[in-house]
Parts: sequence; C-alpha cells; structure tokens
Amino acid sequence: MNDMSGPLLLPDVPDEIPPGGLSIGETAALTGLGVETLRYYEREGLLLDPAPRDAGGRRRYRRNDIAWISGLIMLRETGMPIADIRVMADLSRRSGTEAERLEFLERHRERVIEEMERTKRHLSAIDKKIDAYRLHAKETQAKEAHAKEEGEQRHGHDDEDHGTR
Repeated sequence: MNDMSGPLLLPDVPDEIPPGGLSIGETAALTGLGVETLRYYEREGLLLDPAPRDAGGRRRYRRNDIAWISGLIMLRETGMPIADIRVMADLSRRSGTEAERLEFLERHRERVIEEMERTKRHLSAIDKKIDAYRLHAKETQAKEAHAKEEGEQRHGHDDEDHGTR
C-alpha cells in the first residue's frame, strides 16, 4: 500500500470513515461519484492503489483512498484530462517526484486560470446581452403602455365627440 505520510497533500475527509473503510456504494454516496465511475478510476490506474477487498472480495475504501478520490474530483472539476490525472497518479506513487508534481500542478493551475479568464469574458458578454434584452423589454413595455394610454384617450374623446353632436 502507498505510504501517504510524505508530502502527498490530499483534501480533508470526514471523520466518520470506519477503520475497515467504506463500501463502493458508501464511497460513491460520500464523494458524489457513481459506482461505475469509481470502478473506472480503478481500472484506468487513477487510484494510488487498487482498493483493498474484504473477505467477500468487495472493495473497501479507506480514509487515504477517499482523500485521493476527492483530489481526483477536484482535478476533474478543474478540467484536468484523465490522461494527465494518470500521470499525476503515477508520479504520486513514487517518492522523490515532488518537483515534477509541483511543475505538473503549476501548469494545470495556469490552464485553470486561463479558463477562468475566458469564462469571465463570456460571462461579461452574456451580461451585456441580458442588459440589452432588459432594456428592450422596458422600451417595449413603455411603448405598449403609451399606445394603450393613447387608445384609451382616443376612445374617451370619441365618446365625448359622440355625446356632443
């Protein structure tokens, strides 16, 4: 099993993880991943170690496994491709690769920042479109209200004209 006492930094995991670990279903519920996704991550070599099995051959995910999976989720949600996660997992299995891991994560961080900036530009464009549509809706409402008011005034004048003739 991988020694996690070194400089491998992982997200915090809830204290409720029993010493015997969690089943795949419990781990799926805790992490928000599907059972098949957990199996896929293991098949693809994305976990540090294959999940240990109980006497019945069922996977048991321990604290370190769940912390690693939480890290995988963070990397995936920030857009890291599976191939890059595999590289990170391979590096993390070996001691003495801290400088490579640092470089790898710094490159990913730059990609995340670039994506955030691109998303901010897109959001700004969306906000401008929303503002334009709101302005158009207000102008349309004002025109409709004005037309309705004019129609009522004309209708009222027509009644007065009919009454005075």
